[in-house]
Amino acid sequence: MRRDDGRRATAGTTGTGASGHGDRAPADGDDTADRHEHAEDEAASGTPAPGAPAARRGLSLAVYLTSATLVRSASGGAPVALVALTLARPGHGGAALGGVLAALLTLPNVAGPWMARWLEEARDPRLRLAAAFTVFGLMLAGTGLTLGHLPVAVVGLLVIVGGLCDPLMTGGLSSRLALIVGEDTRAQRRAEGWDSATYGTSNILGPAVVAAITALTGALTAVVALGAAGVVAGLLMFALPREHRTAAARQRSMPVRDALKVIVRRGPLRRVMVATMITSVSTGGVMVIAVVFGRNLQGSAGAGAALGAAYGVGNLCGALLTGAFPLTGEPERWVLRLIAANAVAVGLCALAPSYVLALVTFALAGATSAVLFTATLAVRSVYSPPGARAQVFVTMAGLKMAAGSAGTALAGTLAGIGPRLVLCLNALVVASAVTIALADLRLTRRRSAGEPAEDTGDAGDASPDGGA
Repeated sequence: MRRDDGRRATAGTTGTGASGHGDRAPADGDDTADRHEHAEDEAASGTPAPGAPAARRGLSLAVYLTSATLVRSASGGAPVALVALTLARPGHGGAALGGVLAALLTLPNVAGPWMARWLEEARDPRLRLAAAFTVFGLMLAGTGLTLGHLPVAVVGLLVIVGGLCDPLMTGGLSSRLALIVGEDTRAQRRAEGWDSATYGTSNILGPAVVAAITALTGALTAVVALGAAGVVAGLLMFALPREHRTAAARQRSMPVRDALKVIVRRGPLRRVMVATMITSVSTGGVMVIAVVFGRNLQGSAGAGAALGAAYGVGNLCGALLTGAFPLTGEPERWVLRLIAANAVAVGLCALAPSYVLALVTFALAGATSAVLFTATLAVRSVYSPPGARAQVFVTMAGLKMAAGSAGTALAGTLAGIGPRLVLCLNALVVASAVTIALADLRLTRRRSAGEPAEDTGDAGDASPDGGA
């Protein structure tokens, strides 16, 4: 059933009203047990708060997007800024130290599920988000100011502390979005599109700002500026509506192990997690292959960088498109369709006969990837239980990042066999994600039809639309 537009958002929970059950249109295969499970989650999650007027929700969304863009730009530009800073200070480790610091900034993402639970247990999660963003900004600026003046181990510790905040700047922040926009399903899907656009914008804006500031005033100023952006993003959290979370809601925050079990046992989450991890192996290496492919087509490294830029522009345009025209219907079904579309787009990249067509196909691949990411946000929103909402968002984001990093390394290793062949292999890898998800879906249906729900742990996980 589709919930009526304008119904009041349920605050006081991490997912009530944000769970998105309203966008599940009735269809064959929609299991009653699954709906009961979600209803029980919502009933115990907290106390409803009065809904905000549409104008207030619009203002809150604007504040959210501003904060998200600032803090994600700081995160996206930080590795570039740290490398530029070490290069600008001869005798302090050079690019090698910069690479180590950049790695130390991303390494703490493995602690994401525990950071997410810390967020779930808060009386008012926006305060902990504000604290995380501020700490990230201060630690980043502190790294720039102390490099060369304090032992490298101390500087590295500052970077690690800042990196611990990174999971809350991505999945942790996205997990609060549905509460801001209310229960209107279309508004939620539109907001998820805009949220996806902040990732694309930040990945372009962060490094660009670092390059511009470094050229004008130096790398240290760039690092401090990124730190200041994180602090401002934290302060903006106080302008968002307060979450009225009850003690019972906070106590229902799941242990990390139980939250991981939810992802594994709840079919749509499991299928989308596995499928996006497989797809990320391809997308993680696209920039590496773009550089090699562009150089082969045009004879210059700059041509390869332009192919990578085309992918980024397409990614941003795809995200903006879903903000203007939100996805409707069952989100898991959209995920599988979009993975198939991405496989086709990557295959077209491999077959592009000219540089101009390569630019077009790489932009198309970027666009399908962005819309796919928006659909995965919708799946997390719809199927995450209130007691583990942030943990589901952060854990799935962290696994996707890990798979993307593996894809980057793999692309560099395979680049020597030829970019067209690597792109063909990537297309096959992405297509396999759809095959695996459909096989999981069929197996789940058979088990649900043949065994009691409590024995399988999978009952009701079949896609409400009856498949992909």
